[in-house]
Amino acid sequence: MDSEVFKIVLDYINVVFFTFTVVLFSMFSIMGYLSTRNSIHYRNKNSFGDLSKVMASPLAPSITIVAPAYNEGLTIVENIRSLLSLRYVNYEVMVVNDGSKDDTLEKMIAAYDLVKVEQEIDPNWRSKPIRGIYRSKQRSFSKLTVIDKENGGKSDALNTGMALSDSKFVGCIDVDCLLLPDALLHVVKSFYQRSGKRVIAVGGVIRVANSCVIQGGQLEEIRLPTSWLARFQLLEYTRSFILGRMAWGRIDSLLIISGAFGFFDREVAMAVGGYDTGTVGEDMEIVFRMRRFMHDHRLPYTVEYIPDSLCWTEVPEDLEILVNQRDRWARGNLETLNTHKDMFFNSKYGRLGLISYPYWFFYEWLAPLLEFFGFISIVLFYYLGILNWDFFIAISVTVYLFSVMFSFYAILWDVYSYNEYKKTKDILILMFCALVEPFTFHPIVVWAAIRGNYKKLFKIKSGWGSQIRKGFAKAA
Repeated sequence: MDSEVFKIVLDYINVVFFTFTVVLFSMFSIMGYLSTRNSIHYRNKNSFGDLSKVMASPLAPSITIVAPAYNEGLTIVENIRSLLSLRYVNYEVMVVNDGSKDDTLEKMIAAYDLVKVEQEIDPNWRSKPIRGIYRSKQRSFSKLTVIDKENGGKSDALNTGMALSDSKFVGCIDVDCLLLPDALLHVVKSFYQRSGKRVIAVGGVIRVANSCVIQGGQLEEIRLPTSWLARFQLLEYTRSFILGRMAWGRIDSLLIISGAFGFFDREVAMAVGGYDTGTVGEDMEIVFRMRRFMHDHRLPYTVEYIPDSLCWTEVPEDLEILVNQRDRWARGNLETLNTHKDMFFNSKYGRLGLISYPYWFFYEWLAPLLEFFGFISIVLFYYLGILNWDFFIAISVTVYLFSVMFSFYAILWDVYSYNEYKKTKDILILMFCALVEPFTFHPIVVWAAIRGNYKKLFKIKSGWGSQIRKGFAKAA
């Protein structure tokens, strides 16, 4: 009898993993189809019309770029120079020095001839104390404002900038990001291209800038990263942004806008209280709250997504820093899902409650846990001599081939659509990364997710962590 029960349990486990795999394959196949349709639609829609003259007008809508900075002394001057060179008239760059312990503030003061100014601050806004507000004496740097405050974390810094801004739109980015000169033209155009719905947020593709050549705050030459760790992240970003988020944008169900490149309708963002300072997944959580706010007030709205390569950022090349980053992402994901758990299969929120939230629950949060415990089960079954080798080999080979195929499609579609990496050698290297990723990079990501969930579930205190910048390559 015991053996029969044991066999039933094993069969049940096999059915669960097989069903999960089939549904996952179906979801990713649909995702590839939707992203392709959306990319083609976006290219056709934006193949005509020139808004540069309109957006160069002083009457163009105002926008404030808020960039938190913490210990960014290595790249801060170059990064600000990039932000000040954008092709748009009515915008402001607000750098929030979040209690840096290095020479970040001193370098900004010296490079941009900053002096402290007086400005009225809302005493009721919940943020860490502001130590000073700085502006440049040079007219050429009139768009720059630097806020020096006590350390309160990225969310607190973003909230400070959002509160001090009086622009219609606010862009929340990482200070180490390089935006292309036309970035704001695309962003503002996205806010105004819908007539029946209010665009409350605009996100976009994040590109990997490691090993690229930067000169005078401008991207001079695109190069494939020399670090293998950065190459794997490039492949991962290509899949996630070019296919994943493009697909969610197609059905208007995008639940996350990357903290490295996110723009918001300031009125709506302020109405929901800005960023949540109690989570490390602030970029995802604010989109949840803004969407819920519009749903609860029965207001027609949408979230736009831009597939053009407008934002380039440096990714970790150190294994420990990468694991800490993915650990933080996992904790932020779990915090947000728990905060908004009443959306789970809640028809009140339409596709968000019936499709988006369940996807994030099952395949962004639960999948790494299933992978981890699945691996433990395989080792245990092998030790007990009850491993079904035929089933194990069949499903493993199928999953591997599908993941490689999906990665190949992402690489080739990116080449066809945007062709950022033009050397055949670079494309072959990325394809090689796709072949070995399941055995090398992916286990690291799964382990980081397990660690993050363990910390969160067992209330082990852990903050944001830090990322050490190497700085961008300079043109000779």
